[in-house]
Amino acid sequence: MRYRLIAALLALASCSPVAAAAETATKTAAEAAAKTEPTDTPHLPAPTGPHPVGTTSLHLVDTARQDPWVPEAGARELMVSLWFPATASGTRRAPYLTPTESRLLLEGTGITGVPSDVFSRTRTNAFTDVRPARTRRGLPLVVLSPGFTWSRSSLTALAEELASRGYVVAGIDHTYETFATTFPDGRVTTCEACRLEDVADFGATAVRSRAADVSFVLDELTGRRPAWRGGPLLDRSRIAMVGSSLGGASAGETMLRDPRVLAGANLDGTMFAPLPESGLSRPFLFLGQQAHSPGSVEDPSWDRDWRRLTGWKRWLVVAGSVHASFTDYDLLAAQVGVDLGSGLADTRSVEITREYVRAFVDLHLRHTPQPLLDGPSTRYPEVRFCAPPAATCG
Repeated sequence: MRYRLIAALLALASCSPVAAAAETATKTAAEAAAKTEPTDTPHLPAPTGPHPVGTTSLHLVDTARQDPWVPEAGARELMVSLWFPATASGTRRAPYLTPTESRLLLEGTGITGVPSDVFSRTRTNAFTDVRPARTRRGLPLVVLSPGFTWSRSSLTALAEELASRGYVVAGIDHTYETFATTFPDGRVTTCEACRLEDVADFGATAVRSRAADVSFVLDELTGRRPAWRGGPLLDRSRIAMVGSSLGGASAGETMLRDPRVLAGANLDGTMFAPLPESGLSRPFLFLGQQAHSPGSVEDPSWDRDWRRLTGWKRWLVVAGSVHASFTDYDLLAAQVGVDLGSGLADTRSVEITREYVRAFVDLHLRHTPQPLLDGPSTRYPEVRFCAPPAATCG
């Protein structure tokens, strides 16, 4: 099996069987969906919380660990974006990607016919010149891990929403697993791990590497000398992890290895590293496309690991979604005139992902009741609750 799931952006025959199945499942809905007029200035919908959103980037170096993909590079280096509730709006919005990163993303996915720098012009809602807000209890932390080859920016709409609701969000670029990561000295690394993706057990190896990345980032953010000036504002007792695709697959492994992560969510990712028979007792959310319904022949890993989740758990599938629907890319692709085959029109993919992930972290980090997670909602009829071993979702 190949793991370059970014190909789902093209809504063509993907190297992932799950993404390929989703194309068939959503074809009719996609034909009926409203089309978005292409624009030269893509934009993310504004977050809905009460707080302005700030953002900054950190360059972190793990001197105790050699890079797993390029050993000759030396110590593992990571770029991390932080989004946080701010005291006030600023004057300078954060860029989504650099022009070089935009070009390499388009080249990596094979998308043509749009300006190479189009995603560097994406309008975000976070400001770079603002201070984090203080709260009496401290700010809960959510770690985001993107899909294989995808940048941390691919989850910006979700990050901005959570930050506007009072969370600090740490999005990680897993170096040499992205089409492009830019470092402060101007270096741009590309996807060296892509050369190894056909190697046996590649997925499990990548998941373990990401778990190590996340634990290191948590050390840097919550240690005695935090790498971020807002580190003392964090509530170290309230941490969750959410990932898309390979990042979602890494959430369970991270929780097994790091007890600081209290809850985890997998957004449409194959569970490459099986959970142990002894199980995982902390809260876990599966949220994916219809091809990830119970009994899937394309990807049986959710069925296998569902039985090994022994605590609070939910399995939700979204009708009309495709692999990219749980990131910014479903929305942004439509805005620049690329049809992914999604049946979710306009901003619907972002709305659904934001609402269900926010409800999940509010429930488990703030202990606020969330009726949205108790059963189907008339507000979101696309979202279906699954209860294996039943093969259908209602």
